[in-house]
Amino acid sequence: MNLFDVYPINDVTIVKAKGSYVWDDQGDQYLDLYGGHAVISIGHTHPHWVQRIEDQLEKIAFYSNSIRIPLQVQLAEQLGRISGKPDYQLFLCNSGAEANENALKMASFHTGRKKIIAFSKSFHGRTSLAVAVTDNPAYTAPVNETDNVIFLPFNDEDALAECFASDGDSIAAVIIEGIQGVGGINVADDSFLRLIRSLCDKHGAVYIADSVQCGYGRSGKFFSHDFAGVNADIYTMAKGMGNGFPVAGLIIAPHIKPKHFQLGTTFGGNHLACAAALAVLEIIEQEKLMGNAVMVGKYLRDELSAIPQLKNIRGRGLMIGFDVPAELKDLKKNLLWNQKIFTGEAKPNVIRLLPSLALKKKDAEQFIDSIKEEISNLVSATVN
Repeated sequence: MNLFDVYPINDVTIVKAKGSYVWDDQGDQYLDLYGGHAVISIGHTHPHWVQRIEDQLEKIAFYSNSIRIPLQVQLAEQLGRISGKPDYQLFLCNSGAEANENALKMASFHTGRKKIIAFSKSFHGRTSLAVAVTDNPAYTAPVNETDNVIFLPFNDEDALAECFASDGDSIAAVIIEGIQGVGGINVADDSFLRLIRSLCDKHGAVYIADSVQCGYGRSGKFFSHDFAGVNADIYTMAKGMGNGFPVAGLIIAPHIKPKHFQLGTTFGGNHLACAAALAVLEIIEQEKLMGNAVMVGKYLRDELSAIPQLKNIRGRGLMIGFDVPAELKDLKKNLLWNQKIFTGEAKPNVIRLLPSLALKKKDAEQFIDSIKEEISNLVSATVN
């Protein structure tokens, strides 16, 4: 049997990982500034995370949600305290797409409505309704097409206000990433998020903060949406939540009431997933990783801004993007093969940095030296 060929891959096999570094099967070491799509939040194979999972494996790895699982309660309490949302309610699942599916479903249950507002360049997942609110036709099969989604320009306050003025009574939810990831590291304006909150309040709609990539401390706040100073009704989480162990969830404001069987999952919130997620929160707090994300992220943005060939350096914390001109189109490839540094991209010309929140300043300095060297080599090759 062959693998179903849907992933464009780099010709490298990673066999070992530690902190912000990975090693391939040839023994070569790479600096990982991508974290497997923003998944590695506390560093690869952190010893406390490994120990937590190993200890839990010795007890019980899985049972379904037909029994009490005290680890879920512990996780909810820790998450509420660290995120600053202690009165919210936690539903656990397995992936970011699943979290967004459930958030959209709960918004429709709560309001009795069907219409969803989403935004240009958005990405919310590749499954049914999650892909319907994703602004990329290449991901959307005919069965996913629906008239229930209204796409508006990102950060366009006038368009948002006009949409609510004309269709407000039919809108179930607004879903938005605090910082768009796949779309190219585009930061939602604080004023735009505040307007979403006020219009949702006025019209009885649900504000969904997709924090799958930009949440869990990556921006320097637990949820990047919270820079705006207002709360969402539902926050969705995944990626960094388990540091590579599959776990996801949504936290739901107290005014949205649950009913039995509205949501469900076989594997979500299993014992092993909760152990991994608890370890992540413990390390984020004990090692002050949100503060580190602010400090190292600022250093990277300042240094990148001083490189004249790079444009539009943007982001918050350790979620950073910048535009690469056409003459430097091989920069990402050269960083990987010449400098042994993993980075991400967003088509057509954006490099994305999504490292561990534990990235050390010396590793950031190494990256800056390396990118300057590769830019110099590419510029010289163009001149010659």
